Amino acid sequence: MSRIPGDPTERRTKSAGKKQLRAAQAAPSVKEAIIHGAVPPRDVLMRFIAENPQQASKREIAKAFGLKGEARVELKALLRSLEEDGLVEKKRKSLVRPGALPPVTVLDITIRDIDGELIGRPAEWLDDDGVAPAVLIRQSATGKAKGKAPVGGLGDRVLAKIFPAKERGGPAYTARIIKILDKRKDAVLGVFRSTPGGGGRLLPIDKRGEEVLVDAEFMGDAKDGDLVEVHLARLGRYGLPRAQVQTVIGSVASEKAISMIAIHAHGIPHVFPERVLQEADAAEAATMAHREDWRSLPLVTIDPADAKDHDDAVHAEPDPSPDNPGGVIVTVAIADVSWYIRAKSALDLEALKRGNSVYFPDRVVPMLPERISNDLCSLKEGVDRPALAVRMRFSKEGRKAGHTFHRIMMRSAAKLSYQQAQAAIDGSPDDKTGPILEPILRPLWEGYRILSRGRERRQPLELDMPERKIILKPDGTVDRVFVPERLDAHKLIEEMMIQANVAAAETLEQKRQALIYRVHDQPSLAKQESLREFLATLDISLAKGGAMRANHFNGVLARADGKPFETMVNEMVLRSQSQAIYSPENIGHFGLNLMRYAHFTSPIRRYADLVVHRALVSALGLGEGGLTPQEEGVLDDIAAEISTFERRAMAAERDTVDRLIAHHLSGRVGEEFDGRVSGVIKAGLFVTLPAYGADGFIPISTLGRDYFIYDEAHQALSGEKTGLGYRLGDPVRVKLAEAVPLAGALRFEMLSEGRKMPTAMRSFHKAGRRDRVNAGKRPGTRPPRGRR
Repeated sequence: MSRIPGDPTERRTKSAGKKQLRAAQAAPSVKEAIIHGAVPPRDVLMRFIAENPQQASKREIAKAFGLKGEARVELKALLRSLEEDGLVEKKRKSLVRPGALPPVTVLDITIRDIDGELIGRPAEWLDDDGVAPAVLIRQSATGKAKGKAPVGGLGDRVLAKIFPAKERGGPAYTARIIKILDKRKDAVLGVFRSTPGGGGRLLPIDKRGEEVLVDAEFMGDAKDGDLVEVHLARLGRYGLPRAQVQTVIGSVASEKAISMIAIHAHGIPHVFPERVLQEADAAEAATMAHREDWRSLPLVTIDPADAKDHDDAVHAEPDPSPDNPGGVIVTVAIADVSWYIRAKSALDLEALKRGNSVYFPDRVVPMLPERISNDLCSLKEGVDRPALAVRMRFSKEGRKAGHTFHRIMMRSAAKLSYQQAQAAIDGSPDDKTGPILEPILRPLWEGYRILSRGRERRQPLELDMPERKIILKPDGTVDRVFVPERLDAHKLIEEMMIQANVAAAETLEQKRQALIYRVHDQPSLAKQESLREFLATLDISLAKGGAMRANHFNGVLARADGKPFETMVNEMVLRSQSQAIYSPENIGHFGLNLMRYAHFTSPIRRYADLVVHRALVSALGLGEGGLTPQEEGVLDDIAAEISTFERRAMAAERDTVDRLIAHHLSGRVGEEFDGRVSGVIKAGLFVTLPAYGADGFIPISTLGRDYFIYDEAHQALSGEKTGLGYRLGDPVRVKLAEAVPLAGALRFEMLSEGRKMPTAMRSFHKAGRRDRVNAGKRPGTRPPRGRR
């Protein structure tokens, strides 16, 4: 049995730990509890599912318990009951406990337990409101399995096979290391601040970090204001920890310092090794071998005005076939990155290590060197470029009649921005768009109009969550924050890319070619129930049952449209959704309401798309650069890695925005702002300033002297005595009390009195279904990091 020092679950259960352990040790194992041919009790069935994630399909469960005939019908009803209660959820073809780790997971090895065993936690934990589960690393030096498993150490990031723990009272999982992804230094990142008399302190860049002392003899070349990496040198019995400077990264006063903090904090590779650059520089332009000549087809690129690489081009024309009257042919051409990036090359290994490009307000950390991304694979105007193209035929109702893939040589007829193309369609063409308005742009918009009919029939999830864009000054500080207008030009490109991605998945399935899908599971039943309870407080109903579809949520959003709680409902629906990931197993894409979907359209910036390109080349016999058998054998591992790297990029981008906004507002401490309650937890309120895209926290201890009650169903905190409170989505007036730019943290004080809570809520509280929090004391719940 392994115990983790300081683990929150251990602290919460200390008083009852011995009793629970004795009970667990006395409880029969699942094997002992099985009565062959009899439907198992709920607790035995749940334990079997937890301990056998690879054998938890209905068929495997029935086989394990020897169930036949009527017993199988009874088992099916029992499993449905467990799903409806949120105790298990369906993942692909198997049932798992909610929040269970996938069979292959990327772990960060963080500590040793009291027995000296290594403990890891998921590198990117999807459940933001919970503690990432601990995983005991099983290391074997015997090599009895196929090959000797790699041996990990503290600070390593590893790809691991996950198993349910057989012993109770310790971590819920054990793991065997498949591959060591990154040998991390046991380092802490922060900003060095010198102190009189020598030495200094390290200010944390993490919202939960603490200051560290740096003695004069351990400061190295660090100067005041430098971003540095330190190793904990020694810990005194009293006072702050002490550390030694290992690396000076640069001054935080320098340009682009904020994004550099996120790059180092999240371990994002940002410097290309020399051998990778040499390989990129040595690359030669693609030839016409195995290619069709499409250089006369007037494909155009439509991108943001500041885009440096152009990996997709589009074209549309009426379908001349008499079998498809009123139909359209839509062509999407994508840069042929697979021609240049071959499996196991230095460029390929570096691209996989990065997983995707990372976009910050002040820089881009690309997946591929500029020689590839901005030159050879960029579909430049008037320049011959290799591409993979898909030609799709749609009926006038927007139904796809067929598609074909081609390896081509193309020449872009025009490079346009979204605003430029939209202005031409709206009646204001310029010198470039004027000549191509009738022959190229109007047919494109007609194609989009036809595709929109198919989208309306498909009814994907239509969330209205505008994304804010930060504009920086030359010195790297924030100039302004705004919401860009969403144009039909954006929607045109988006829908054509979606259809190209669907075509790629369909073709590869038809050819029985292994691939990596982009999958999005339906919301878990537990999250559905939480949302259902919340919506009931607004007199909005949500259908019940396991066969949820995206249009059910669209109905909810439609009923909230134009109401004061519209934004609040959009946020709650978004929170109820699962996170999209990459997987070689297809479960469909819930949000887009598609049966099969694979990323194909951005191979310059996403490794998943590069894999799909290689798969198409192999499956269709299109020449060199196809998927190798070795790659096919490790698609599970690749999917797990790039899913983790995608979450890493999202976290780094979010943290950078938080720091930029906190720095922007740091000179306005004490000022008042209009805000909106964007999150409610036991510990207090999260408040968003819509004008700035900033998020801050109000601790419950500062709300007043009343007892505040946390009501999860209503997403509210309400005073027990006064009946006044705050609910998700409420407009509020707040004062900025503190800004910590390095950590990206803002703390507000509430100025609004709060509103009278509905009578139904107070009755709900009096019935005892509540969680009382004394406002005079800080609760033990630590507020989660960042925006939720």
